[in-house]
Amino acid sequence: MSPDTITPNSTMTFTVTASPKRKAVSKTIERLMGMQTDVQRGRSKLATQRRLKDNVTYIRAGRPWVNRKRLTKLVRAEPGATFSIHVTPQIVDDLRSVASYLETA
Repeated sequence: MSPDTITPNSTMTFTVTASPKRKAVSKTIERLMGMQTDVQRGRSKLATQRRLKDNVTYIRAGRPWVNRKRLTKLVRAEPGATFSIHVTPQIVDDLRSVASYLETA
């Protein structure tokens, strides 16, 4: 994908074309994928479930101690993964930095 094809204030669909070699690039792509509304809704539901059911509270040193469950990853930066987000001016630089791993649909 050419970085010039990114247009702010529009909804665009991207596909991951190659597996990122650097951890920072995959984290950026996963953060961009996490901006989808259905992923945000899923994270919210999982957070509520962790708060109500999955965290274990017990007494430690005379005080309540919460053993928290780890965060569940809902998105992965793997080849073939597709995501659609509203491109704002704030995330254009992030999209341009990972443009070699993305393709517009």
